[in-house]
Amino acid sequence: MLLFNTILLIHFICFATYLCVLLAQWQDYNTRVRNASGMILGIILLISGIILVTLKYPHVNYYKVVPKTGLFALVTIINGRFSGKTFTKQAYYALIACTLLAACIAVFRV
Repeated sequence: MLLFNTILLIHFICFATYLCVLLAQWQDYNTRVRNASGMILGIILLISGIILVTLKYPHVNYYKVVPKTGLFALVTIINGRFSGKTFTKQAYYALIACTLLAACIAVFRV
């Protein structure tokens, strides 16, 4: 239980940090180039998410895991598309929407 809670805390902190990094660009999303911190946080989120699912197996809530994995894939595609470039307005708001939707899915009890 301690291991699960520790990994969950790491997952949450990385998620909150990614959201803060994204929201810090609110005023100048079209002039800021994406930095490596988002990619590093994304990798940690992916690894910690996989560990959380592995620790819960076979009692995995697929109603949460599958949509969150899809949102993670969409965020990865958007970040990959704008690697080294500035975000468009649509891409920036799509990232925020996907991130907040993933948070809503995480706290919703099924």
